[in-house]
Amino acid sequence: EVQLQASGGGLVQTGGSLRLSCVVSGLTFDAIATGWFRQAPGKEREAVSCLSIYDGSTYFADNVKGRFTISSDNAMNTVYLQMNGLKPEDTAIYYCAARDGYRCYDQPNDFNYWGQGTQVTVSS
Repeated sequence: EVQLQASGGGLVQTGGSLRLSCVVSGLTFDAIATGWFRQAPGKEREAVSCLSIYDGSTYFADNVKGRFTISSDNAMNTVYLQMNGLKPEDTAIYYCAARDGYRCYDQPNDFNYWGQGTQVTVSS
């Protein structure tokens, strides 16, 4: 019943931009928090950003703050991650996640719904 469909990854040059999208179904959208995580080869999955749909609070990892923004289109049950000024170290598989509660967390175990990954590759 619950589905998270992520899209928007691709190959870009250093300094380029991408916008990732995550369409959420099967959840009460305005009662959840959504997060973006990424995992590069040989590295642990790490939090990138989170948005509480309920109250608008956000979280950004220090290494993306100022470059990435998170937003939602509540009518479309969609959350976006706008990534600007991309760097090679941003290369990873990006995962969309959600939790039933509306508070943001930065640990993967705090999110109980996950979408498929979308690959982001930034050339050096």
